[in-house]
Amino acid sequence: MSRRLISTSPTPGPQGDSERPPKRPRIDHLTPDSFRNGIFLAPMVRSGALPTRLMALKHGATLVWGPEMVDKAILHAEREIDPVTGVISYNGKTRAMFTTHPLEKPYLIYQIGSADPELAVQAAKTVMQDVSGVDLNCGCPKPFSTHAGMGAALLTNPDLLCGILEALRRELPREISISAKIRLLSTQEETKKLVERIARTGVNAITVHCRTRNMRPRERALVERLREIVEFVQGLGLDVAIIQNGDCTGREDAKRVRDFTGADSVMIATAAESNPSCFSATPLRDVESTLSPSYVRLCKYLDNHWASTKFCVTQFKGTRSEVSKTDAHELKSRITKAKGYEDIEDIVGSWTGEEEFNEISRIVEARPPRVSADAEQEEVTEEEDIPPPCATPPDRPNPEPPTSGAPKMGLRMPMPAILTGSNMVSPTPTPGGMR
Repeated sequence: MSRRLISTSPTPGPQGDSERPPKRPRIDHLTPDSFRNGIFLAPMVRSGALPTRLMALKHGATLVWGPEMVDKAILHAEREIDPVTGVISYNGKTRAMFTTHPLEKPYLIYQIGSADPELAVQAAKTVMQDVSGVDLNCGCPKPFSTHAGMGAALLTNPDLLCGILEALRRELPREISISAKIRLLSTQEETKKLVERIARTGVNAITVHCRTRNMRPRERALVERLREIVEFVQGLGLDVAIIQNGDCTGREDAKRVRDFTGADSVMIATAAESNPSCFSATPLRDVESTLSPSYVRLCKYLDNHWASTKFCVTQFKGTRSEVSKTDAHELKSRITKAKGYEDIEDIVGSWTGEEEFNEISRIVEARPPRVSADAEQEEVTEEEDIPPPCATPPDRPNPEPPTSGAPKMGLRMPMPAILTGSNMVSPTPTPGGMR
């Protein structure tokens, strides 16, 4: 949205009927509109660590999901803030279970694994000061999630699933968004029935992983099933965003997926695990030299546990143009064998990672503040109501002498670009914004 170039506010004076009402305030929390026209980092156990989320935001992710955390686990964690880096850690007995940073709070969705409304609410309240939204995991098919009735097990228990969402919406402040991530059921009718029940709990968004519970990642996502679901939700008249998940490879591919499915936004998992810069229109190539060193430096600065750093870096892969296959293999082998950051200092360089963090901060903090859809439309209307610039009537002599540089009579002088809006430099696009 372009900045207003000319103020059309009335001249200050006594208040009257013509006074324009104040603008709607800008908002700093998530709404259903925040889940539209975006490209998101999916929740990923192990891979969705804080450094990965920050890298995703740096390269254009609109929102980021944290890894699933079981409700009971976070209840016993001790919250601690690093006075140097500002990292917020929820520590267990031996190490941090979940870490975040105030920089990502406006874009961070915390995902809960739960099968109990009361525990889900307690867990959400434990972390809500550090996140912008809470998402219920209803799609993970792994035994660690389903054995206690969590994750994909909730798909067969819609009463419990919706009961948890209703409790979260009822008990948490309105500025905390509530959402759910599900999988397709065996039939369209079953899926639509479940989606409708979820949509009526008051959630802001529903992410649909376009695979069924029994499908594995190597099997092609059933993306073609989503459009019918999207149109069904639109027909309900509910303000709920639908997010597609499954097989999207990056920003350009997300445009194709949205066009094909009608989804409001797209969520990326596997491709982001391989290359967190996939959210950019120009993702990094040769990640072994362009991404891995800076990622490791960032991890060290944030005091990310080495085991987590090692796992994430060894997942990186992508297009190579300058780094040979041999060199890439050697780098991965060095990192795999390393027992700590000190073992690979010659690879990552001597600087600490603070510069990398500061660069991410500059990029993320440069994002414009959120505006509600109504406020945005109101500003657009105001721009359209701007009157044309004043000009000398054609039947009146020009008051300025020709020597002053005024236009000669009978010639039309083109209006400046600042008034017409033409040939203006386009504003920097919102990172992660999809059009």
